Amino acid sequence: MTLPSPTLDRRTMLKSAVGLAVGLVGLEVAHAAVAADPFASKGGDFGFLAGHWKISHRRLKTPGSDDWDVFEGEASVWPALGGLASIEELRIPSRNFSGMGVRLFHVDKRLWADHWVSGQNGVLNEPMMGSFADGVGTFTADEMDGDRPVKARGVWDRITPTSCRWHQATSSDGGKTWDGSWYMDWVRA
Repeated sequence: MTLPSPTLDRRTMLKSAVGLAVGLVGLEVAHAAVAADPFASKGGDFGFLAGHWKISHRRLKTPGSDDWDVFEGEASVWPALGGLASIEELRIPSRNFSGMGVRLFHVDKRLWADHWVSGQNGVLNEPMMGSFADGVGTFTADEMDGDRPVKARGVWDRITPTSCRWHQATSSDGGKTWDGSWYMDWVRA
């Protein structure tokens, strides 16, 4: 697969983000426990995502409502470090928005760290941690909604050679119930 040559600024940003992410994964930061087969995940799990994509987004405008924001985006994704990393550049041209997913495999724990970097502030967020089992990648994190603790979950599923889906949900009852808030349907460009 051939991807366009990045500019020096973009390359510098990517190297910096990956370097910072690798450093953060090395820290023993407390993360939400992930209930999954510890031997299910392996380096290369995100290989399905390599390439260029068109993405249909459906994001809940307000929690608890039925009012959805629907918009289109695109992404370019490439593997790094022999499959131990996956770098995603997400673009939403209609909103002048971009961001980057940095996914790193923690070999010893057999878990993936799924980080997000907003193009608005360049900050590498704390990752969701997770793994793949039976063709589904499930990632969780403990987060705050204002002053209220919540669990967040991101799921990669419906994975085929030409499409996949990512969706996000939150739980305010410790993971007993989940409220879906964002769906991204990916189709190869």
